[in-house]
Amino acid sequence: MSETTKETIRIQDDLYMAINGDWLKTAVIPSDRHVTGGPADLDQKVEKIMMEDFKAFATGEKTTDIPEMEYAIALYKKVLDTERRNKEGITPVLSTLETIKSIQTMEDLNKEATTLLMQGIELPVQIGVTADMANAEKHAFIIQGPDMILPDTTYYAEGHPMGQQLLSVFKDMTAKILAYTPLSVEEQQTYLEDTIAYDALIAKKVKSRQEWSEYYKSHNPMPTEEVAGYTAPFDLKRLLRDLYGDQAPETVVVYDPRAIKEMNGYFNPENFKLYVHWAYVNALLRSTSCLSEELATLGKTYSRALRGVAEDPEIAKQAYQTASQVYSEPVGIYYGRTYFGSEAKEDVVNLVKKIIATYIHRIKENKFLKESTKEQAIKKLSTIEIKMGYPDTTSEIWSKLVFDANDSLYVIMSQLAKIRTQDNFDKLTKPVDRSEWVMPGHMVNACYEPSSNDITFPAAILQKPFYSLDQSISENLGGIGAVIGHEISHAFDNNGANFDEHGNLKNWWTEEDFAAFKALTQEMIDQFDGIEYHGGKVNGELVVSENIADNGGIAVTLEIMHTLKDPDYKAYFINWAHVWRMKYKEEFIQFMLANDVHSPNVLRTNIPPRNFPEWYEAFGVTENDKMYIAPEKRINIW
Repeated sequence: MSETTKETIRIQDDLYMAINGDWLKTAVIPSDRHVTGGPADLDQKVEKIMMEDFKAFATGEKTTDIPEMEYAIALYKKVLDTERRNKEGITPVLSTLETIKSIQTMEDLNKEATTLLMQGIELPVQIGVTADMANAEKHAFIIQGPDMILPDTTYYAEGHPMGQQLLSVFKDMTAKILAYTPLSVEEQQTYLEDTIAYDALIAKKVKSRQEWSEYYKSHNPMPTEEVAGYTAPFDLKRLLRDLYGDQAPETVVVYDPRAIKEMNGYFNPENFKLYVHWAYVNALLRSTSCLSEELATLGKTYSRALRGVAEDPEIAKQAYQTASQVYSEPVGIYYGRTYFGSEAKEDVVNLVKKIIATYIHRIKENKFLKESTKEQAIKKLSTIEIKMGYPDTTSEIWSKLVFDANDSLYVIMSQLAKIRTQDNFDKLTKPVDRSEWVMPGHMVNACYEPSSNDITFPAAILQKPFYSLDQSISENLGGIGAVIGHEISHAFDNNGANFDEHGNLKNWWTEEDFAAFKALTQEMIDQFDGIEYHGGKVNGELVVSENIADNGGIAVTLEIMHTLKDPDYKAYFINWAHVWRMKYKEEFIQFMLANDVHSPNVLRTNIPPRNFPEWYEAFGVTENDKMYIAPEKRINIW
């Protein structure tokens, strides 16, 4: 931090800019990315290391004893083979497109639905299998409406600043790609117009991002017979019989009731042709990343516009990204074993246990909970499973993801997707495997999973500035400590509070306690709601779960700070500001305001500390400073 920044921006007025202002002036966002700084810098660092390793794997200079990495390396080389991809052009996907085009009637669709599903062709609804919210040991069959072109239903409103602009980009991109198909010029125009028309119908029925943010409300079990009545004339029961025979589920969990109950608003005999053309265009667009370089670049036009990115990554980076996404767990295990030390793992696990113990103490001292509710909350905290760094072994699915390297990239990716799809549907009759990790070791992120009551911290996030054995404990508490507390707090945010210690959707609260919690939740909504940011406004309801988690993460780690021999509260808050320093493309800022459940990083840095007395004591913040909130307006939930 330079002297100039110190003089122009005081920490007491703007923590984020006082710490990160000079960096923001010089930070350059890479041309193939939408963000730099914070977690994004760590991601770039990991990516650079792993790209070098994959290059060495491909030339035989380096080897690994993880069996599944063999196919990750083969896929990496397949993406790099641009000579073959350019020669093949659009040819690999033509048979798939012809299959869709041949669907002329509703009977054709119902007869071939399972085959289409396995080929990755979109049906009128999305279906899948996941852990049952009501019984986390079992799986449930779920159904919801289709995806939209634009990021959220709000983008379709008249006058939305980016909706029509993005739709124009999508139309132009799609028109150019359709020109590569055997369709006549007239057909190309019709397919595009019908796709836009069908998408507009979908957008009127599916959930908004704000509605999806309350994910516990997705649990809406209904008799299959009833759901099949809503989806008709699409024959859901026939599809289930094809998938499961006599074991077809009698109950289906409807994640998006409006989209299913009012499905005839976007899928009926009168607009059947719209659906077929929409499915054709979607299959075509999804295939482009596996085709020629020209088509792959064209196919990312809309994505680049959405994120404000100037160009695609170089081909070697694309190859690594593809391989590391498709074979995420084996790649993550390789990264963890190679670059994550056992000393760091033990240190962070001990920190997690300390934070959980402190959280339990805070629950015991909580002023708005009755003893019966406290007991349940403590039980939930006491049973949280810690997944740190990377899993010891790969899950069963990864050994199934095999392919013939002589096939085209499109065929290979389609085959791998089919294997994953079949594996997902096969889970319905199997118990939930709680040992599975939801994030791989090379991912710079962390999460709490309510259905299994566990927290996952991939090895890649356990680096400076979040964490280092070389940093002071105060700095680590302001970094990874607050993140750990954040993830634990998700067990008690507006979503997680609805699940018990086993991961089951269950009300374990007294009526009075939950009412008090809801009131505090509303205060958190109000603290952020309507704040102006880059020409838009923060939606307090959309971001409330993450803000509750930030609040809890700071509260629990500040309590630990009080137990230290020489706590450095300034270092704590400075590192809190440091880890969230990020610079985004303006287009992506607008996208996040409408879609991201996290508050903008500036507000995430500046608002949560103001709720705690340690902030005011550390920097002598008074009512004359901008980083001040009156005591009666400060929120401390957990």
